[in-house]
Amino acid sequence: MELIPAHLLPLVLALISGILMAVQGSLNASLSKTTGLWEATFVVHVIGTAALIIIIFLLHAGRGDWRALTQAPWYSYLGGIASIFIIYLVAASIPSVGVANATTAIIIGQVLTAVIIDHFGAFGLERVPCGWNQLAGLALLAAGAKLLLK
Repeated sequence: MELIPAHLLPLVLALISGILMAVQGSLNASLSKTTGLWEATFVVHVIGTAALIIIIFLLHAGRGDWRALTQAPWYSYLGGIASIFIIYLVAASIPSVGVANATTAIIIGQVLTAVIIDHFGAFGLERVPCGWNQLAGLALLAAGAKLLLK
C-alpha cells in the first residue's frame, strides 16, 4: 500500500511548498530586521545558491541537460529576477501585517495570477480555460481571505 496515492503526490508537494513559503517568509523577515531588506534578500539567495551547488554537484541530484539552457525562451530566465522581488516584498510585508495576513494576500495574488496564466496558456504552458467554477472559486477564496484578514 502506497503512503500517498500517486495522483495526490503533486498536491502534497504543493502543500509542503506552501508550508515552506510561510516559514521562509518568517525567517527572511526575521533576518531583514537585523541586516536590512536588500541585504537579507542577497544573503538568502547566496545561501540558496550554495545549497543548490551541493544538491546538484555534490549529491548529483540534477538530471537535467545544461546544454539545453540556450534553447529556453528568454522570458523563462526572468524567474530569477522575480525571486529577488518576491523575497524582498514578503520580508517587507510580514513585520507590518503578520504572517497570516501577508500569506493570505500572497495566496490571493498567486491564485488570481495562476488562473490568468492557465486561461491564456502564458509562458508556453498548456492552456487550461477558466470556467464558471474557477470564477466561483476565486470569489469564495476572496470571501475567505476577507474573513482571515485582520
